[in-house]
Amino acid sequence: MVLGAFAGFLIARRSQLIRRPITPEPSLVPQIDQRFDRLVRALPLGVLMLDIHGRIIFANRSAGMIFGFDPERAEGLHVIEVTASIQLERRANEALAGEASMGPLIVPGKVGSRKYAVSAYPMADEGENIGGALILAEDQTELLAIERARQEFLSSVSHELRTPLSSIKLMLETVSASPDDATADLFLPQALGQVDRLVTLVNRFLEQARAESGDLRLEFKRTRLDEVIRPIVQSFEPQAAAAGVKLVVKLGEEVFADIDGDRIGQVVVNLVDNALRFTSSGGAVKIELARKDQDARIVVADTGIGIPFKDLPHIFERFYVVDPSRTRASSGAGLGLSIVKQIAEGHGGTITARSLLGSGARFVCRIPLTQAGVRKA
Repeated sequence: MVLGAFAGFLIARRSQLIRRPITPEPSLVPQIDQRFDRLVRALPLGVLMLDIHGRIIFANRSAGMIFGFDPERAEGLHVIEVTASIQLERRANEALAGEASMGPLIVPGKVGSRKYAVSAYPMADEGENIGGALILAEDQTELLAIERARQEFLSSVSHELRTPLSSIKLMLETVSASPDDATADLFLPQALGQVDRLVTLVNRFLEQARAESGDLRLEFKRTRLDEVIRPIVQSFEPQAAAAGVKLVVKLGEEVFADIDGDRIGQVVVNLVDNALRFTSSGGAVKIELARKDQDARIVVADTGIGIPFKDLPHIFERFYVVDPSRTRASSGAGLGLSIVKQIAEGHGGTITARSLLGSGARFVCRIPLTQAGVRKA
């Protein structure tokens, strides 16, 4: 729709191209208003204009970058000569025959392929005589990646919600059908645990929404960090014991910092929870706190399955889930680490990760000891 509207604008604006006889001679390419010319040449949208013979009479810089040719040297050449794309030539021929067309086009590159939405439109004069064609190419690689992430997110959320809801339903049905109090004593605590899991998931959605709207409020207070971390780690001891994972805690010297204690607590919860979920029985999760220069460093390292190299640059992106098929039993909605990153950056700090597949992962959260002089985004 956007390409179609823009095509109409271009065709109307440059109608002089088709009101005069179009010649294949490059020297007779029509003159264009300089301001309009600069605008079109600078567009991130690829723009190609062809004469009735399919030869290029105009190409902007983006078109050259997309299809791999020099726009300054392309005028007068046939579209197939400069793009080597049979699909693009087919679109051009359809437009020159009076048929508008649009659809995807994959252009190979040195580093992967880019995906474009390519539209071709006939340029006709007031008498409906075809005098050339307009081709527009819009890069949709990132949009398609976002759409894939959205679909994966919906799939992940559906799984995350369905699993505890199914468990709760089954447990309540069992309790309802049994007059035995022992059955209720067994299943009701488990049902409550699944409710807590749902509440945690919904809270993560809300935190993400607040962060994206700029409403992630932080209330800074001089706080002793080990007093924030220790009770959180202790709360994970039953989960670690049940999983056969050893918790190693090294909080070292007293470290005071200007922090929002609840938010930093969220960071620790997310990092330790992730470490436990991806560490098998017999492994270990180590939590460390130390002071380095003017920063506090919170380190959570595990001996778990590790993170594939290709996924490592993306793990702090919202909704990104590392290989869901490989870790479906342990996967989440892809929000925890994104929230961790936003909280760390909200404190003027950073969060980094290192990992080798099969050799565990190490996360380091750096927080300035004082908020004085820390510039907020």
